[in-house]
Amino acid sequence: MKTILIVDDEPASRYGLRRALGLKYRVVEEESAAAAREALPREQPDLILLDVVMPGEDGLSFLKWLREQGHALPVLMISALDTAKTAVEALQLGAADYLVKGFELEELRHRVANLLKLTTLEKENRVLRRQLAAEGQFGRMIGGSAEMRQTFEMADRVAPTDSTVLILGESGTGKDLLAQEIHARSPRAGKAYVAVNCAALPETLIESELFGYERGAFTGASQQKKGKFELASGGTIFLDEIGDMNSVTQAKVLRVLENRTIERLGGTQSIPVDLRVISATHRNLPVEIRTEKFREDLYYRLRVVTLNLPPLREHRQDIPALAESFLQMHGARLGRTAHLTREALNAIERYDWPGNVRELRNALERSFVLCRGDEIGLQDLSLEIVNGDPSPGHRNGDEDAGTFSEKDFREAKRKFEIKYLTKQLTDHRWNVSRTAATIGLHRQSLQEKLRELGIRRPGREPMEDSDA
Repeated sequence: MKTILIVDDEPASRYGLRRALGLKYRVVEEESAAAAREALPREQPDLILLDVVMPGEDGLSFLKWLREQGHALPVLMISALDTAKTAVEALQLGAADYLVKGFELEELRHRVANLLKLTTLEKENRVLRRQLAAEGQFGRMIGGSAEMRQTFEMADRVAPTDSTVLILGESGTGKDLLAQEIHARSPRAGKAYVAVNCAALPETLIESELFGYERGAFTGASQQKKGKFELASGGTIFLDEIGDMNSVTQAKVLRVLENRTIERLGGTQSIPVDLRVISATHRNLPVEIRTEKFREDLYYRLRVVTLNLPPLREHRQDIPALAESFLQMHGARLGRTAHLTREALNAIERYDWPGNVRELRNALERSFVLCRGDEIGLQDLSLEIVNGDPSPGHRNGDEDAGTFSEKDFREAKRKFEIKYLTKQLTDHRWNVSRTAATIGLHRQSLQEKLRELGIRRPGREPMEDSDA
């Protein structure tokens, strides 16, 4: 039997609601918001009927507290106030429905039944989403490795709350996708989601973009403009690459987080904003704090909950599933299908992917477009992927950084052998006999080593046929 919690300071009103609903549902009554707060964990209601006007804490304040605490259960507001303003405010705060006292009992029963049906569906959806997160899927994100499942499960737990979230991860790991999915699973899902790339905005523009400006605030400000914080009010703002924000803007963002108000450039009026803040960065913020490039007080405001997205090279076991998903996506768009050969899959699993999931997606799109049939082979992959050697821009000044940072000796040895032999073969135009003679190996020994490491000449069959 479903449980309904009635929160109303008038005994006569509670009596009428209980009579109307008591035969079909278990009804619990409380006369104040404070008493209802204590009853929540004890009674575990499926629906709350909440009066707007009550002594002490009113219904709207209690509703706001519910949503801030992450309680997603539906709330039907009941009030003697027949004003559009109050109804709109209640719905903006997350009420599921609104009734004015004097309603017909059948109308009340109908509204309650519909809301409880929605509650059942939402509970089933939450269970399904948690199951998917445990299995390695979070919205459009895929990752069955332990590291990714842990991040997904934590994100799923924090999503229904209003807590500020900081997402850490290298460029291309999917920080924006994670932020979007957290917003989609929150009570603010139907409201605005505003993303700002702090690294892409020049210092001269970032403040006007974030806070807006009044007409005449500076040369060229011919009319008033709302900033991103104001546009996101009621919803979520995503501050991507916040570690690249200058110190002056950091101070202003800190004030927004503390006071939930903003001032447009050239303005004097404080404008309240009701929003959730999710931020992300690829930078090591504690190091940035020590070098005085990032404010410590802002850092602690942002990291109420911290989520880590590992680089793709640290969860290579997810590459086949990601590759299959991207090929399906590209195939749907291009109107055909293609799959990776075993050799091509081995190559992309060996590659370090310095650009992470974004680089993998783009590389597979390139290969999909270039392949002639329904198979993507080594000849369709870029040389840097086949050779296992990132482009110069990804080496960070040290060609062997990936090898020397590898903790496992066998894996470091394997990476070195792949790089060394691929370079020697390239220098000798992939002639196995000449390469073997140069490096002091018998031809058969070299061929066996190449088979062991999965090294193939780009666009050709196995290495034993490569002496031509």
